[in-house]
Amino acid sequence: MIGQARIESIGSGILGGFATARGILKLIAGSARGVLRRDYPKGEVVRQMYTIGNKSFVFICITMGFLGMVMVMQSGEQINRITGDLSPLGAQFLRLFIQEFAPTITALMLATRVGAGIAAEIGPMQVSEQIDALRLSGITPVSYLITPRLIASVCMTYVLTVFAVVVTFSAGGLAAWSVFGLNPHVFFDSSQVHTYDLVLGSCKAIAYGSAIPIIAGYCGMQARGGSEGVGSATTNAVIAGSFAVLQIDFFFSGIGFVFFGGGL
Repeated sequence: MIGQARIESIGSGILGGFATARGILKLIAGSARGVLRRDYPKGEVVRQMYTIGNKSFVFICITMGFLGMVMVMQSGEQINRITGDLSPLGAQFLRLFIQEFAPTITALMLATRVGAGIAAEIGPMQVSEQIDALRLSGITPVSYLITPRLIASVCMTYVLTVFAVVVTFSAGGLAAWSVFGLNPHVFFDSSQVHTYDLVLGSCKAIAYGSAIPIIAGYCGMQARGGSEGVGSATTNAVIAGSFAVLQIDFFFSGIGFVFFGGGL
């Protein structure tokens, strides 16, 4: 009996995973269809861009600024112990943040703030049957609710990633100058940044910006059972969105390493 119960539990988990993947794929297809047909409220895109971008700007800049200073201080301390030559610190620091830390950490912060917000908006609509009312009114819920958030998220995730790079590099240069006395002209060196770094960082930012609203919207549309179900959907959106960001990061980094050997 124990073995049978365990097999049934594993089987139900696998079937649930397939059902979730199918639902997310349908949501992706519906959102893409809405983008191509321009079947979405244009004013909602602007509102979502403000919600995702403007309201996250200060939060991300402060976080990334402190992160940049801490990483430069830690890296500089280790370099001083090994070689004492801090001249390549800024160039390598910038390259690493463009292709890895700036897009990924920005997306993780957006997954918590924006993902939770999207699920908290759509979840009550699902519980109160407002989404069913949209269908009865001839409105496609995915195009009306998900597509504007998808467009806004892709645009603003990319923009916020660019700002994250600028703020982090500037804060890191300030830390290098004040702690180690490193000349800013030496630190602010972009000669080691290649096309590969820009392409990889851009692809990650766009992929993250696409994944967060899709997953959060799916979690919101799966909300059941009143306010408790909405809270559970919000939690699931944050966890699943963060996990998706890490998976996408691993995928793109692996592709870049296998095919390009870490540079172009």
